[in-house]
Amino acid sequence: MGVEKTMNHKFVSENKQYNENVLEICDVEKVFGETKALNKVNLSIKKGEIRALVGENGAGKSTLINILCGIYSHHKYTGKIFLEGKECKFKKVKDSEDVGISVVHQEFTLIPQMSIAENVFLGNEKHKNFIIDWKLTKNKAKEILDRVGLKENGETSVKDIGIGKQQLTEIAKALNKKVKVLILDEPTAALNEEDSNNLFNLLLKFKETGITSILVSHKLEEVMKIADSVTILRDGKVIETLVKGIDEISRNRLISGMVGRKVEYYFPKKNSNTDCVDCNVFYEIKNWNVKHHNIKDKYVVKNLNMYIKKNEIVGIAGLAGSGRTEFAMSLFGKLYGRDISGSVYKNGKEIYINSVSDAINNGLAYVSEDRKNYGLDLSDNVKRNISIVNLSKICTKSKIIDERKEKEIANYYKQIFNIKTNSIECETRKLSGGNQQKVVLSKWIFSNPDLLILDEPTRGIDVATKHEIYTFMNNLVKQGKSIIMISSEMTEILGMSDRIYVMNSGKIVGEFYNSEVSQEIIMECIVKTS
Repeated sequence: MGVEKTMNHKFVSENKQYNENVLEICDVEKVFGETKALNKVNLSIKKGEIRALVGENGAGKSTLINILCGIYSHHKYTGKIFLEGKECKFKKVKDSEDVGISVVHQEFTLIPQMSIAENVFLGNEKHKNFIIDWKLTKNKAKEILDRVGLKENGETSVKDIGIGKQQLTEIAKALNKKVKVLILDEPTAALNEEDSNNLFNLLLKFKETGITSILVSHKLEEVMKIADSVTILRDGKVIETLVKGIDEISRNRLISGMVGRKVEYYFPKKNSNTDCVDCNVFYEIKNWNVKHHNIKDKYVVKNLNMYIKKNEIVGIAGLAGSGRTEFAMSLFGKLYGRDISGSVYKNGKEIYINSVSDAINNGLAYVSEDRKNYGLDLSDNVKRNISIVNLSKICTKSKIIDERKEKEIANYYKQIFNIKTNSIECETRKLSGGNQQKVVLSKWIFSNPDLLILDEPTRGIDVATKHEIYTFMNNLVKQGKSIIMISSEMTEILGMSDRIYVMNSGKIVGEFYNSEVSQEIIMECIVKTS
């Protein structure tokens, strides 16, 4: 592994500054081919500090995390890392965990079929004579779960608990490894507001015990709320580190540092026709009902009624579990649920959507909140991911794919969406999250939809890419298209929607024009109907 004591490093134990700093990153560089992912990165992070790392996709955040947790071994980068004054030369992930560095990745590493306790001690099992001591495992698991505030039986399967509790299970795993530096990569990307606040309160408790937290997030409001300091990365370089109470930490300053220029309007301005009460209804959903896919007689959507006009962005607000995604998936060709009933109308005429093909043929497109599992074939290239939903447009009369047309289409969307990849032949899994999202959007726009359903369209995406997607949405509605946008970010709902529906427990509990609503009104509407 290699954790070596250094006597000539500037932060040795005799130096008073060492007493403040738990982690030192010195002149770290990492190169992929001709791309310098990290360029002379230097960071000093104090014991008990909550440090935020912000930057666009591709800024170097993930590369730095992978170095700190041992995914990239020490001989694959240059520079030095010191933990509590000792130089660290990790060969594998376990090496970093053994000295107290743990990472909670955006995509959880839990095994769904195993219990919470089994996951907490996975790879670090409690045993006697190579036989697992289940009593000890259960008791120790309860101690750790109590510490993170997870009030759940340790014998419960991970597949049977929500995202927020899975997040706490991941953190419990880290605590079991006697963590000194806890790195959280987009920890609230899939959490509702309540679970996010619970997580932040937990980080504050860790701070009191001397645990250092490094928070990687695109949610700037959360960063400004919880972080003691914020480091901005751009193009593999540290632009600046801002300290709360000393420096100005504002949205505009963070965005400017991240993108290298001023973004005048976070939500781009647009002209809307939705104030016209006489505008024709484009799509209408009446008395929509959906039962849970495996819980008998449980409705996840109940008597839902909704309409969408042309040139309109309709937002759907609500807490996690309110039925928003279940509604979207059930509408898009009955991808989710049982015993689905209700009617769908387009331009006043009833249409029948019993499959994804029916949905596409009737002008619907659905961008899932889970792009990796439901939006992309990560093992295939960008070109084929874009063309897959509309092959008829690039096929000859003999139903053979015209490769020249396919390349033209892929390069066209690569250009208009500014997809950052050297080639359309590149495997999609190698792209950043923001660029993967652009590929998903390209695919569905190529299907030429009339109604685009966007489920958490900017989750885990940097501010510059968000702005690009918002601009694209506005351009679509100018062309006569309509959009349903589901989002857990209230600022996004208020900033982009012409009209807003509020869902709770599978029902529509409120409807507002943008000009008459606020975040407080939406939350009050949810609370009243809970």
